[in-house]
Amino acid sequence: MKKIISLLLLTVLFASCNEYQKALKNDDVAAKFEMGTKLYEAGKYSKAIRLFEQIAPAYRGKPQAEKLFYMFAQSYYKTKQYYLAGYQFESFVSGYPKSEKVQEAAYLGPKSYSMLSPVYSLDQTDTFKAIDKLQAFIDTYPNSEYLPEANATVRALSEKIEKKVFENAKGYNTILDYKSAIVALDNFIADYPGTPYKEDALFYKFDSAYQLGINSVDYKMEERLNVAKTAHTNLMKFNADTKYKKVANEMLARVEQDLQKFSK
Repeated sequence: MKKIISLLLLTVLFASCNEYQKALKNDDVAAKFEMGTKLYEAGKYSKAIRLFEQIAPAYRGKPQAEKLFYMFAQSYYKTKQYYLAGYQFESFVSGYPKSEKVQEAAYLGPKSYSMLSPVYSLDQTDTFKAIDKLQAFIDTYPNSEYLPEANATVRALSEKIEKKVFENAKGYNTILDYKSAIVALDNFIADYPGTPYKEDALFYKFDSAYQLGINSVDYKMEERLNVAKTAHTNLMKFNADTKYKKVANEMLARVEQDLQKFSK
């Protein structure tokens, strides 16, 4: 019995593959549309795409075009071809503004771009693009069922940008460019006042000012040491029990010691 069932399955599979190959080579666009639809509904999106690519130009302006281009966009999305999916969803929204699928497509377009957002350490051009497109969706459809997910995605992408900016600012400290570190960290704190990285930013600003101060020539040292002292005060005001407390206080002791020679 099992052998019979397996044989039947193989027969059906072979027939299906044969039917698909015939559709690929067939000049009948209606036959390609029908086969593409069957494949799409069966979840065989990669095969459906090959057929949709062949017939898309011929179907523009036809009654079946709305269904075709929706399936086309979804097939790209389901196969994680997000650049193409984003483009197709945007084209769908532009071409079929009265479609019952338009709001879904309007969301999945920006969602596709958000899937292209890389890890924070890489270039964030696609992340900024996704945020802009998602914000446009939020503004256009403020009552959409997709609004909570869209807002959550924007927050996640924005947090990635925030981490990128912090790590870039901190990076100046890492490469010992302390002047640039102080400026970059100041800008970061000003631009992201509620950031979860504020304590770290305040410490690395202090460390940068400290390193700059203790390694200065005499005529610049006093001013720079006082800048470092103020940076330490700001860190402690933010969190008196900071995780950096021990090392920060040791650094402060060195600052105060070096300042003593200027008070004599």
